Amino acid sequence: MVSALGMTAVLGGCGSTGSSDVTLRLVAADYGDSAANSSKKYWDALVKEYEKQHSGVKVEVSVYSWNDVDRKVKEMVDAGHAPDMAQIGAYADYAAAGKLYPVSDLLSIRTQADLLSQLSDAGQWKHTQYGIPFAASTRVLFYNKDLFTKANLTAPTTWDELAADAKALKAEGVKYPYALPLGPEEAQAETMQWLLSGGNGGSGYTDDVGTYTIDSATNVETFTWLKDELVGKGLTGPVAPGKLNRADAFAAFADGQVGMVNGHPTLIQQAAKKGVKFGMVPMPGRTGRARASMGVADWMMGFKQNGHAQQIGDFLDFAYSEKNVLDFSRKYGLLPVTGSASNTMAASDASADKALRPFLEQLPTSELYPVGKTSWAAVSAAVKQNIGQAVAPGGSPAGVLTRLQSTAMAADSSSVN
Repeated sequence: MVSALGMTAVLGGCGSTGSSDVTLRLVAADYGDSAANSSKKYWDALVKEYEKQHSGVKVEVSVYSWNDVDRKVKEMVDAGHAPDMAQIGAYADYAAAGKLYPVSDLLSIRTQADLLSQLSDAGQWKHTQYGIPFAASTRVLFYNKDLFTKANLTAPTTWDELAADAKALKAEGVKYPYALPLGPEEAQAETMQWLLSGGNGGSGYTDDVGTYTIDSATNVETFTWLKDELVGKGLTGPVAPGKLNRADAFAAFADGQVGMVNGHPTLIQQAAKKGVKFGMVPMPGRTGRARASMGVADWMMGFKQNGHAQQIGDFLDFAYSEKNVLDFSRKYGLLPVTGSASNTMAASDASADKALRPFLEQLPTSELYPVGKTSWAAVSAAVKQNIGQAVAPGGSPAGVLTRLQSTAMAADSSSVN
């Protein structure tokens, strides 16, 4: 992502300049990869339209790269100068600290009802929704069509087929038959996708009631299979999975060096720019299609400090209109978080919308990280740092997952969930 675009956070007080004039401050993440398509352009246009219709409200938006935005908001909150709204990666810590408005205090009933239910559910802390999903994506398996044709292969639907395809690709000299990015950039994503595809009991990081199950027997079997059948047989490429970051795996796919990789919608444009012909299929499972895809959502939240619930809610109702949600989703290749925008995109014949359809189809059954747990940030960090060891030569999948489970339980007991 690009660096902060010369924007500085305005550390104001309540921002009220008169009996009716209110200035709302929003800190948002940048989904663009250059100044030309920075999220600042999206917000500037949206705010201009909003202010035209609401003379008593000004909205000041500060946009930061994903490398900086969560830290910037934390610094503002810690300094006692919370923004009115933040659009960032996690909400649970602020909800647990009593800093956020419940969503029901902000959004109209109509807007609330339009949010996709599984995303709204993931925005709950202690059974009350504080996080408003802002953007979503799912993962599918990308495969290089030219490499598959050359090796006379079809897209895999099971783990055994994936391993057999990877073996055939290796025999053809493909550098990364299956790219397995378990490096510290985003290992928690690749890990969760494999855990969800692990057959019966493949529950991801938690069970149905939210208890961490990282070292379940099924999860240990999953990583044992990865270690023995893919990594151990040299089918994951020259870089150790624990050292391979997602961005590097995507770049290698776009360069035609990868047979298969789990990807999200941004890889469509990245590969297309380089002329790579690719197919997309649901992630294979142990014996068939994976039980669920991994879903990811980023979050909007309203802070209570400045007391602008009515104005925040009014602005967010505008931001979450079908038109604006579609505009944002299409601009950045992400999935809409509302039913109205999802239905419109699903019915569209536009090529960009059609390209997102495989991801859109996965969304209703997708499972998200346990973002409603305040312990998740610590657990995610531990997974990023350690999971690569589970598939390393001489590594112990059971040992690594057991240590991660211990870390998770300790983080859980010391946090407010």
